[in-house]
Amino acid sequence: MKVWLPLALLLVLQALEDVAGQHPPKNKRPKEPGENRIKPANKKVKPKVPKTKDRDSADDPAPKNQSIMVQMTEKGRFQKPAATLSLAAGQTLELRCKGSKIGWSYPAYLDTFKDSRLSVKQHERYGQLTLVNSTAADTGEFSCWGQLCTGYVCTKDETRTGSTYIFFTEKGELFVPSPSYFDVVYLNPDRQAVVPCRVTVLSAKVTLHREFPAKEIPANGTDIVYDIKRGFVYLQPHSDHQGVVYCKAEAGGKSQISVKYQLLYAEVPSGPPSTTILASSNRANSGGDLSVLCTVLGEPDVEVEFRWIYPGQKDERPVTIQDTWRLIHRGLGHTTRISQSVLTVEDLETIDAGYYICTAQNPQGQTTVATAVAFS
Repeated sequence: MKVWLPLALLLVLQALEDVAGQHPPKNKRPKEPGENRIKPANKKVKPKVPKTKDRDSADDPAPKNQSIMVQMTEKGRFQKPAATLSLAAGQTLELRCKGSKIGWSYPAYLDTFKDSRLSVKQHERYGQLTLVNSTAADTGEFSCWGQLCTGYVCTKDETRTGSTYIFFTEKGELFVPSPSYFDVVYLNPDRQAVVPCRVTVLSAKVTLHREFPAKEIPANGTDIVYDIKRGFVYLQPHSDHQGVVYCKAEAGGKSQISVKYQLLYAEVPSGPPSTTILASSNRANSGGDLSVLCTVLGEPDVEVEFRWIYPGQKDERPVTIQDTWRLIHRGLGHTTRISQSVLTVEDLETIDAGYYICTAQNPQGQTTVATAVAFS
């Protein structure tokens, strides 16, 4: 059975078939189902790199501390100073260290004489050290550090420090000047000894010499080493090192001899005082006199302080106390310091009977000894 359709409807159906049979343009790809049909803009975007934590960071050593010190140059600019500097004597030195509370260290020579050429000031954000009219004697280590304070108690902040060793070169001065023409160096068996031949010229060649018999003492790196910041260091002193020595420096075609140093071997090792006490009599008579002697044998260069407790002290009994010391030689060139304190009581009374207690103290500790005195 044939179905007749109107001519207009046939034309519409024919047009739809023609459109369906066409292929998409060659420059366009077919859309995928669900694809975003919004045309992206041609904008360049810098990719973000995600921050990742280094998994090995916990094993890495702590970062090195950065120096907080700067130096003002002659041109008025600031720069971080090197580990060692060479400046001509007469120049002004200005160092600054960042921080609201700064501690300073500098050659003891400047502190000993309360030198007015040195000025140390604390500003709001930095500490300032200024040295004018510098001389060869100012050669040494200059350092600073931040301070952590709680109330009036401050401690050194080891993470904020700065230091530099400065050579102040001066015509005719190869060695850092010494306040005396002869010095004594004690050789202790349990610690290093230093012959302080320090120079003002970094490139100077320095040698150590014995006066008698005359010969050069080699710094072999085993028994003796040379440290340009300290001098000749005896690593393990012994009695064979005794004698008079001096240093010789050569630089720029010139040479110079240092002061002489007497090396003395100290028999007594370091430690709290070795103390004894002795009374003139442990049985006293009324009206007589009494002397109690407290004695310490120690290192030649270590001072000893004495304190006394005695029976009549609470009653303000008048006594006389006299402290003395001297160096003694005890064979084979060994040198010892003998320190003594004598307590004397005159016209004895009954209140003077009892224990006489002496306490001797040095930087390593203290020792207390006692003796009893009774009336006959």
